[in-house]
Amino acid sequence: MSSPVKKYDVFQSIADPTRRKMLQLLAQKEMPISTITSHFSMSRTAIAKHLHILSEAKLVSGRKVGREKIYSLQPEPFDEIKQWLSYYDQFWSNKLSMLKHTVEKEKDE
Repeated sequence: MSSPVKKYDVFQSIADPTRRKMLQLLAQKEMPISTITSHFSMSRTAIAKHLHILSEAKLVSGRKVGREKIYSLQPEPFDEIKQWLSYYDQFWSNKLSMLKHTVEKEKDE
């Protein structure tokens, strides 16, 4: 019995700095793998593996155009990150409000 193929989620995909840089590049415009590879000091094979992980997380999509594969950013999965971060944004907002209240109260005393 074979083990299931590992799927990457959004958080695993953005954990790597190389993949984050790829997402930044693709946010500017869609690109073939050859153009993406020119921005990094690693092999095309390594870039393809990173793009595969991003594709599994649905952060990028690729389409064949002639002999090249053109990659583009798919922003929808970033909503999951945004929702996760919003909790912590609210947490810090509350903590800062409490700190402000404490400092102003001490200032008035």
